[in-house]
Amino acid sequence: MAEKIGLVTVTFNSGNVIDAFIKSINSQDYPDYCLYVIDNNSNDQTLKIIEEKSNSEKTIIIKNNFNNGVAGGNNQGIKKAIADGCEYILLINNDTEFEPSLFTKLIQKSKSTGYKLIVPKMMYYDSPDTIWFGGGYFNKRMGYMNYHAGQYETDSGQYPDREITYAPTCCTLISKSVFEQVGLMDEKYFVYFDDTDFMFRVMMDGTYKMLYISDVEFYHKVGSLTKSKIGTKSKFKFGDFIIKYSTRNRVYYLKKQKSLLAFSNIIWFWLKINLKFFVSGNYDMTFKKWKLIQLSFFEGLML
Repeated sequence: MAEKIGLVTVTFNSGNVIDAFIKSINSQDYPDYCLYVIDNNSNDQTLKIIEEKSNSEKTIIIKNNFNNGVAGGNNQGIKKAIADGCEYILLINNDTEFEPSLFTKLIQKSKSTGYKLIVPKMMYYDSPDTIWFGGGYFNKRMGYMNYHAGQYETDSGQYPDREITYAPTCCTLISKSVFEQVGLMDEKYFVYFDDTDFMFRVMMDGTYKMLYISDVEFYHKVGSLTKSKIGTKSKFKFGDFIIKYSTRNRVYYLKKQKSLLAFSNIIWFWLKINLKFFVSGNYDMTFKKWKLIQLSFFEGLML
């Protein structure tokens, strides 16, 4: 008997990507799954498309009348999926497209290896030969900041299956036992660093390990939903949203570690982000933007 998978995806004005995502879900060859859509008060065609295109027998939509964030939305879906008897939770972004055997490959790899967290290779959708995620790790010296192996590299099979310590929750299969041991997402993050924090807690707890698998076709439309950058790939400005949440959440993430190393990295981060503001060219050089950085930094300290 196949283990039931609870797919958890958080939507917020996802109308431009959700159709292709639903098509990928509907094409899956793994039979026992339920899609939990947590909608954070979308005001576009997102829900209409889901209701028209998804398998109604396998889809549960939870409609929030406010934006509960990615962390809060994921927690709603995780709790509902576990209550409904799902053995595994697949946290997955809806700005993605993937092969019909994705669920099967993730489950089979978990069962054959004993790993309770399974993460696939992820490629850039608009550059399908280019790696976005080829495995992930934490850099202790930098306050356990995370990084992607192989990012921006052309894929030639250079990143084989192996144990890793970090993965974004754009597509991560997680046994319900991991949540029972480590807990849910920290909702104070709202968005950004919630997955970093969760994976850090998994690593520090030590009960469960995570496996990266490479034989998967998975494509991520990076940044398509948050509109984090304004302009082209080579010449862009950071938007207010990413400035606020990436700044305050990085500070909060470091603060939670409660170590001398983390505190020194908070100071270093403040110096670095202010320097980047003046020299990188990726910020609008206005007092309003500089003030936003400072307020976001101190908000992170207060969380």
